[in-house]
Amino acid sequence: MAQISASEKPQMQQIDLNTLNLQQLTQLKNQLDQELNLFQDSLNSIKMARSKYSASKEALEKFKADWNDKQILVPLTGSMYVPGTIKDANNVIIEVGTGYYVENDLESAKAFFKRRVEYVQEQLEKIESIGIEKSKIREAIREVMEMKLALFSKEMQKKREAES
Repeated sequence: MAQISASEKPQMQQIDLNTLNLQQLTQLKNQLDQELNLFQDSLNSIKMARSKYSASKEALEKFKADWNDKQILVPLTGSMYVPGTIKDANNVIIEVGTGYYVENDLESAKAFFKRRVEYVQEQLEKIESIGIEKSKIREAIREVMEMKLALFSKEMQKKREAES
């Protein structure tokens, strides 16, 4: 017996897929397809955030505290740089979110990006597990739909043979 339930939402109840008609199964499958697309978009956004935080963390790992007065290229855009000089290599300015910036010492900044990468990874794993569950539900729905279509086809075949 094919059943689905959403254990992460206690207000939802189990549904026996065999009791649903093809139209209801199709609607449920379409809803799951939309949700899975949303989850995929969320995963892509989170992976991009993880990549940016990891890149910032790696850049700080290469940064040396004795780089005062070192000449560098400062990125203005993705492909345009201007020359600059490091004035205080012990402190950096980091974006903490929604356009806010904070000055931190090197070690605090490294710890910040380490925490961010770990947090984003946890969220990524949560969304992936929910997506896997929804994919399993969609597959169960698809199997029940195929079974009902095959049964319907057999009934129509028998009906045609009886009429002949």
